Amino acid sequence: MAEQAKLTPADGAELPGYLKQAEGGTSRGAVVVIHEWWGLTEQMCGVVDRLAREGFTAFAPDLYRGQLAKDAAQAEKLMNEMNDRQAVEDLSRAVEALRRRAPGTKVAVMGFCMGGALTLAAAAHDGSVAAAVPFYGIPPEEADVTKIRCPVLGHFANIDDWCTPDRVDALEKKLKGASVPAEIHRYDAGHAFFNEKRPEVYSPQNAELAWKRTVEFLRVKLG
Repeated sequence: MAEQAKLTPADGAELPGYLKQAEGGTSRGAVVVIHEWWGLTEQMCGVVDRLAREGFTAFAPDLYRGQLAKDAAQAEKLMNEMNDRQAVEDLSRAVEALRRRAPGTKVAVMGFCMGGALTLAAAAHDGSVAAAVPFYGIPPEEADVTKIRCPVLGHFANIDDWCTPDRVDALEKKLKGASVPAEIHRYDAGHAFFNEKRPEVYSPQNAELAWKRTVEFLRVKLG
């Protein structure tokens, strides 16, 4: 895993994770990046690096506090052991800490798989979130997505046993029924198609299209 850094919210309790300042001298805004069920991997830190190169300050909190899954069974165990309510609180604290580092900064949340579900949960919980970008993740009913007030850009796979097309359709209907400004994209790919470290599911063309859309969306909503 990449070298960790820490953010300090107003409550003084440090948040461990991976932080990268925007390159180029001027930040376009900030993004909290939420990891998959594997933990804060090198691949996820690479997403932070890519956002920094695009001009965003980015921070990926380590929700597992240093633990990394070696296989799917361990990943599922770590995810199930995680306190979801505390995770959402930590994400809100990360948003607050990034705003404190540069007053006036707009902060988005963006996540993958488990992190995609937490992206929507965090946006529903914290009205200060400026934009939300979930990749193939839908939270449980306890996270009331109708409370989201920020713009949402969703990326989902048509070949997905977890976020099935029917669940994605239901999510889109619920968001639009609550007047949440949501733009949902569907890709002819499998779950986790953005993860270049998993060749069995990685779809380069779809991943690049999703990235292009994400960067353009963040520039508009955070700029």
